Amino acid sequence: MLKIIFIALFNLAAALALAPLLDGFMRRIKAVVHSRQGPPLLQTYYDLFKLFSKEDREVTSDLVFRLTPVVCLGAVLLAALFTPMGGPAPLGFGGDLILLVYLLSIPGIAIMLGAMSSGSPYAMLGASREMMLVLTVEPVLFITLFTAGIKANSLVLADITGWSVSHGWSISLVIAGLALLLALQSELAKLPFDLAEAETEIMEGPFVEYSGPKLALFKWAIYAKVVIYVSLFLEVFLPGPKTGILVADLLINLVKVFIVVGLVELIELVNPRLKIDQAINYFKGVAVLALIGLAFALMGM
Repeated sequence: MLKIIFIALFNLAAALALAPLLDGFMRRIKAVVHSRQGPPLLQTYYDLFKLFSKEDREVTSDLVFRLTPVVCLGAVLLAALFTPMGGPAPLGFGGDLILLVYLLSIPGIAIMLGAMSSGSPYAMLGASREMMLVLTVEPVLFITLFTAGIKANSLVLADITGWSVSHGWSISLVIAGLALLLALQSELAKLPFDLAEAETEIMEGPFVEYSGPKLALFKWAIYAKVVIYVSLFLEVFLPGPKTGILVADLLINLVKVFIVVGLVELIELVNPRLKIDQAINYFKGVAVLALIGLAFALMGM
């Protein structure tokens, strides 16, 4: 029981406390590539604290508008407890990857509902883009994880990660992992797929009417999602190396998360934003790739 509590606290700390540091790390990489000084590594913490200290101004008294930021961050933190981050998922005994995919879908739905409840045309446009991306990207996430589940003959994440560690790569896992890696850029709301926010075009889209603590909760949820998605990708498709020592494995996973996030940031820096139709066509190709991986898994390859 103490081990589960320790891992649960570690996952929550990684998702909640370390996520802003990860964003600061990405901003530092961007500054280095742009050959400028850039913000300090802890700037994201300062930004969040500044938002929490601001007045909470509301454009509507709609209950959905008020609750969605809390639901968004709450769903992300709950998902963190079902996600292996170097060790076993703390609540892995209570649900499988289908539950995890449901939980990971809630933040996007909360963002859309919050935007639509504000009544702003810019927010509505951002919500419609978010909806299109969710409908195209989430199936890729499910297909790739389901492919790994077929190989492990189980939908329990502990069984899937255990199978990956003991059996290594197969053709289907390599293809599924590549498809998820190609979809990761959109899941993390990075260029060229940050269409829902598109700061310079639609003024941060779904968040345009949010300010103060509510905006901070949304942003914190987005930062925390990065840790969860990248950890999930690493544990299912690139689980090694494993030392068998819990603390060491948790720290190794964090190092790997920083490496993958650095790669994601570099991809963002060399790509312009896509149009929404271009992004959807891109994900049609990624979905086909994911289905090919699934077909290979069904054939036992």
